[in-house]
Amino acid sequence: MEIPAGSWVLRPWREGDEPALVKYANNRNVWINLKDLFPHPYTMEDAEAWVQSQKDRDSPTNFAIANADEAIGAIGLRLQGDIYKRSAEVGYWLGEPFWGQGIATHALRALTEYAFANFDLVRLYATVKEWNPASARVLEKCGFTLEARLRKSAIKDGQMIDLFLYALVRE
Repeated sequence: MEIPAGSWVLRPWREGDEPALVKYANNRNVWINLKDLFPHPYTMEDAEAWVQSQKDRDSPTNFAIANADEAIGAIGLRLQGDIYKRSAEVGYWLGEPFWGQGIATHALRALTEYAFANFDLVRLYATVKEWNPASARVLEKCGFTLEARLRKSAIKDGQMIDLFLYALVRE
């Protein structure tokens, strides 16, 4: 399965993506904008474990953002449960050489369409760290609206930071 996203595609992770994953993910400038579940440094073992964990899923929720040559980033959904079962958290990252080219915006638009078409969702949301206005702009361009500033709600790189909560609600 491939989902068109401008000149790129969203596709399931596959064996062979590991070298590109390490090349782009092992970057402090990428890591600083992600949750701590995303390791730094990012090793070949991390990449192999990730790709293996994503194999053979009937309804994939995590995708490589890829050009014709390689995976250049990632985007995915974290489906929620219990009383939040109609919601999903969105997350994405790109290798630093690809920043500022509109790729994340195309990828998020494609993922949003896929999410609402394939899962019983009403709400997609994402949090953005206070120092990442580029990611906030990606969300805004895709129709997400700022719902809240979550003051001192996270610790990243040893400091308490604010997060901005964005959401897109299907009416």
